Amino acid sequence: MRKTYFTLAVAATVFGASGAYAQSSVQLYGLMDLSVPTYQSHADANGNHVIGMGIGGEPWFSGSRWGLKGAEDIGGGTRIVFRLESEYVVANGEMEDPGQIFDRDAWVGIENDTLGKITAGFQNSIARDAAAIYGDPYGSAQLTTEEGGWTNANNFKQMIFYAASATGTRYNNGVAWKKLFGNGIFASAGYAFGNSTSFGANSNYQAALGYNGGPFNVSGFYSHVNRAGITNQSFSVGGNYTFGILRANAGYFRYLGNQAALGQRQDNAWTASLKLSPKGPLDYELGYQQMRVKNAAYNADGDIPNANIGAFDPSSGLHNGYKETLYWSAFYHLSRRTEVYLAGDYMRLHGGYTVGGTFGASNQVELTTGVRTRF
Repeated sequence: MRKTYFTLAVAATVFGASGAYAQSSVQLYGLMDLSVPTYQSHADANGNHVIGMGIGGEPWFSGSRWGLKGAEDIGGGTRIVFRLESEYVVANGEMEDPGQIFDRDAWVGIENDTLGKITAGFQNSIARDAAAIYGDPYGSAQLTTEEGGWTNANNFKQMIFYAASATGTRYNNGVAWKKLFGNGIFASAGYAFGNSTSFGANSNYQAALGYNGGPFNVSGFYSHVNRAGITNQSFSVGGNYTFGILRANAGYFRYLGNQAALGQRQDNAWTASLKLSPKGPLDYELGYQQMRVKNAAYNADGDIPNANIGAFDPSSGLHNGYKETLYWSAFYHLSRRTEVYLAGDYMRLHGGYTVGGTFGASNQVELTTGVRTRF
């Protein structure tokens, strides 16, 4: 969907033989998502449900945010670009991450048609962006050099952590390169510094490759994460195909997590989803995902930790099992900027797969209505 911005454009001098003026711009933009009412089953240890505003206060689809982005043309087709983006909670007006004002983006970079785009700072992992075209049906169908995202706080978000770094689905101290070639090939690479005297400690490197083929788009990534002396690796491949008003998405993830003396955790996960966009204001989404773990240690709470970032308890033993989630939604677009939605999911746990949000129950239902608007 097209974003609408309030834009302040200013002129800046480029010093050179021509004495020409270059165009600069700074854009203020944002998004608000409010899910109300929201229903969640098995929301406490007694098996009670909860009805409220969002899942734990979080909106269903998109973290509410505001930001500033800018670009300056410095000549020769080269631009200096930056972004500062902060997330907040509409339900209570608080910062999403207290103490971190720009908790979504804080980076600066350079781009041109030959070089591509190079950015440095706090930003999405390139694996996350590469997998967004098949991770769920809500993002862009094609690969771009812009950051992408997956859905927010529901029971099918956890798959995104296969594309994470040591600091979550965004890099701290990260450098990323992305380039979209004229023949549709997309390539990217990222490195996050550990900022340690031991150069490789708590560092990350990732690479991704893809292709925009019109109705058919495909991508894949490799991720190597060093975290607290533990090495994790992820591989993924997937894509989408559009048949008229129907878009189909599918992807596979393989995760190898080092657990020190406990050996290697091995995950196999896959996702498939559909988006139906008939003529008119309505569109519909349906998806399914399955996350299988083998030889996985629990965390200190007795649950399966998220890939890459979750700490494990060496005394917990090893467990096998899987989590499956079916999810669905319908959007009614009131305008180009604003829509209302109805959505839900059903999650079921098998074997030794446990998550903290169900308080020991093997299944959970989530339902919501909401509104999302952009400025």
